[in-house]
Amino acid sequence: MSLSFIESLLEYKKFGVFSHIRPDGDAIGSQVAASIWLSKFSKNVLAFNDDAVPENINWLMRFFPIQKPTKELVDSCDAFLFLDGNGASRFGEFGEYIFKSEKPTFLIDHHPNPVGDFKSMLHSVKACSTAELVFQLFLNTNMDLLEKDAAMALYAGIVTDTGSFRFDSVNADVHTVVSEILRRGKFSPSEVHEKIYDNKKLNQVQLLGKALTTLEAPGDGRIGIIQIKKEFMEETGTSYADTEGFVAYALSLKGVTAAIFFAELDKGIKLSLRSKRDLDCNVWANNFNGGGHVRAAGGWFYGNLEDAKKEVYEKGKELLS
Repeated sequence: MSLSFIESLLEYKKFGVFSHIRPDGDAIGSQVAASIWLSKFSKNVLAFNDDAVPENINWLMRFFPIQKPTKELVDSCDAFLFLDGNGASRFGEFGEYIFKSEKPTFLIDHHPNPVGDFKSMLHSVKACSTAELVFQLFLNTNMDLLEKDAAMALYAGIVTDTGSFRFDSVNADVHTVVSEILRRGKFSPSEVHEKIYDNKKLNQVQLLGKALTTLEAPGDGRIGIIQIKKEFMEETGTSYADTEGFVAYALSLKGVTAAIFFAELDKGIKLSLRSKRDLDCNVWANNFNGGGHVRAAGGWFYGNLEDAKKEVYEKGKELLS
């Protein structure tokens, strides 16, 4: 599959490479590594994202720049590669525009049920991350192309999307891939971990402190809940981007098998859903304008926070039973 995908992809000369809006480590790590790989084949590459790259992973842009798309720049490309999202709506303002342009589009992704008339896809829900799939580009062409910059980007994508290798998506094959990434990249895992996890600002930790005061596991204790209100972010001078990983605290409670993180934003209540077992988070999120993976998904509730807590929790209880 990857060989035919690669052959088709390399037919084109100038690429627009998109990662999903509100990007995370896998989105940016995959985007940077794929852009570097394309450049190794003398392709002209522009990397785009509608949103700012989170501070803890913006060091990846030293390896390849990512910019906000404009119509002029997008129109200058003759093909597009989308990473870590399963449909046009995940790629911001120009997602639908590109699909309507009839220019060739390609997808590398591990989310279920991709939607779109892609010329070719490198897709597997069994992959731990999109970065694991991007690794296949190097593996099926020339592993000597996998130098430190791309290797660190791939490692960042894998380590963030696997919860530092603790999720069910991790298997022996993932560790084999990571071993090769480390061997080729010649860097220490601590270099990446410190950049991602050990550079928090005081106000980010203060926001976490406020969120932890809301932690609860109501009813039979199987669903953990954590939340942030708009006032928490206003008081600490933070934003939604500073809430990465908060849902894990609710999932870590003894007896909890699923967790919900509620973030009160101007456009609605952003939901992050996680589970250990017994509950498909993708199905859960489908009920609330979202989707994702079996063990991790996201969605939106358009209403007030209290109604969101009640309805999302009740749907989770129903699915667990």
